[in-house]
Amino acid sequence: MTPDPATALPGGSDHVGPRIRALREERGMSLSALARAAGVGKATLSGLEAGTRNPTLDTLHSVAAALGVALTALVEGRPARIVGRAVRIDLLRAFDDGPATYELYRMQIPAGASQVSPAHHPGVTEHATVFAGCLRAGPVEAPGRAEAGGFLEWAADVPHGYAAEGTADVHASLLIRYPR
Repeated sequence: MTPDPATALPGGSDHVGPRIRALREERGMSLSALARAAGVGKATLSGLEAGTRNPTLDTLHSVAAALGVALTALVEGRPARIVGRAVRIDLLRAFDDGPATYELYRMQIPAGASQVSPAHHPGVTEHATVFAGCLRAGPVEAPGRAEAGGFLEWAADVPHGYAAEGTADVHASLLIRYPR
């Protein structure tokens, strides 16, 4: 598996632009205001909304955080494979449970690969259970480490990263909790 950072949604992203536009308009945000809040170029955001650009995982996370929604709100909860520079996650389930929305993913990171993800909106946490390999993950300033059978959790409202240490690919579950 070699992730392609040029497109986070290898299965197609034509549904993302209309979702971003609808969520932006629901919040009364201009394209410029959302671009500033997400830290992405206005041309990039305009291209996403128009369907002429494919989003990267970082862009999807940044836009979702700026809108205060879970990532699945942008992909409409469709079963999706989402690819970052080093991480591939397959959405298994998204569900609401009272005061929070949860996304459950199967995650794979090739041996030796790493990536940093932008902050989610305030209060978001991530929880990883490692099935194979050695995972280093968490806030960029203080990541944790877990081997097969281990578990990590961290505040994801700060820049955070994922890395597969050693010679084995990491296989893990990733549960992301988004408070409302």
